[in-house]
Amino acid sequence: MGASILVAALSSAFGVVLLATTTFLGAVLRADPYLAGSGTLEVVVLILAVLLLGVAVYVAAIVTANTFATVVAGRTRRIALLRLIGASARSQRAEIARQGLGVGALGAFAGLLVGTVLSLAGAALAVDLLGLPGEVDDGIIQPALVAPAVAVTLTTWAAAWAGSRRVLTVTPLQALGGAVEASHEAVAQRTGRNRTALALLLTGAALLVLGILAGLVSPLGVVLAFFGGILSFTGLALGATLVMPPVLRLVGRAFGRSATARLAAENALRYPERSSRMAIGVVMGVTLVVMFAVALESVKTMIRISGGGTLEPEFEALIDTFSAVMMVLVGVSAVIAAVGLVNLLTIGVVQRRRELGLLRALGVSSGQVRGMVLREAAHITVAALATGLVLGILYGWAGAQSLLGSIAMPPAWSSPTFVWPSIPLVPMLVVVGATALLTIVAAVVPTRLATRVTPVQALAE
Repeated sequence: MGASILVAALSSAFGVVLLATTTFLGAVLRADPYLAGSGTLEVVVLILAVLLLGVAVYVAAIVTANTFATVVAGRTRRIALLRLIGASARSQRAEIARQGLGVGALGAFAGLLVGTVLSLAGAALAVDLLGLPGEVDDGIIQPALVAPAVAVTLTTWAAAWAGSRRVLTVTPLQALGGAVEASHEAVAQRTGRNRTALALLLTGAALLVLGILAGLVSPLGVVLAFFGGILSFTGLALGATLVMPPVLRLVGRAFGRSATARLAAENALRYPERSSRMAIGVVMGVTLVVMFAVALESVKTMIRISGGGTLEPEFEALIDTFSAVMMVLVGVSAVIAAVGLVNLLTIGVVQRRRELGLLRALGVSSGQVRGMVLREAAHITVAALATGLVLGILYGWAGAQSLLGSIAMPPAWSSPTFVWPSIPLVPMLVVVGATALLTIVAAVVPTRLATRVTPVQALAE
């Protein structure tokens, strides 16, 4: 549960810092003699903060739900034994939900403290460096800062409840087994969940198209596109067990035909639930970063075109600074997703002790086991990176098109305007490099655990 506490703490601290920063910026704007009469900028900053907080909580909820779903799979035998002696499935699910509430409350409280300290330190530093009036940072500490902690606690509790839904299907006969993940055939038979995922995906895609079309008339089309993106990605996340296996299979062919590579590829495909839960968090992180990078670069390109191919140095520096700040803020959600991948890989190795012990008993060396786990992590992250890059470019273009489609641009100087997606090289290289680093970091703990498994101990469990 340590990683789940960390996810809750990161989300809570992020929310506290965002709200405190919004309050601080509002005070700075009100203190400025030229901007004090307009509340538009304050509203824009507040909306941006709420949207970013919502994205962080959304990512944290999916990561937490996937973590608890994996934990439940590892507790199959224990849950089945309790069912065998009379415990009900609902009581077991309620126990897991209570654990989620405790984890969420602990992480959110820690995040509230850390976020408050960071906000106070940041405001004091800004006042000193920028020479602002001392009273600007007086209203940073306010009761509203508790809101992110409460939201994260409730979201973690709800995510634990959603992730533990599999408890209802555990039977007493499964007490004879161990960690049981649903097979590919069992996943394909979940018609209710698959239909819901398809409905969300199609509804979100329709809203995206409507947002793009509405953007040809008004910049408010970006609101429709935003909700279309949320719904369509939720459908992808819910139906990840159908979407990710084909990508994983395609990526697996690039890892060669050695025994270790084939084992790693088959492990990722044998239980699509486990591998899809690991991959979808990275897909979210990559999609978010690439989406904002492509959208901001596309907007910058269109502004440059409207200015005759050049930008004023001061204006370009302002846009670049804003883009950098946005990338850092969105990067927090990517870090949350990365923590989820590390946690799920570690839990997966712990739950597969008997499998790893059997491989060791059959003559597989500790080095080969280490290579298998590392390749498995690389397999999942590469598949997630490729999927995230495609989705991020698509969502980023949709956002820029729905925002700028109604604005007249050269050479015709008439709307509607078609916005070509601009792909920034540096952020893309950073995303690829960060994903490669994540693969190595995520595999450190699992590979150490895997090589410590002795055949006798593992097979005795």
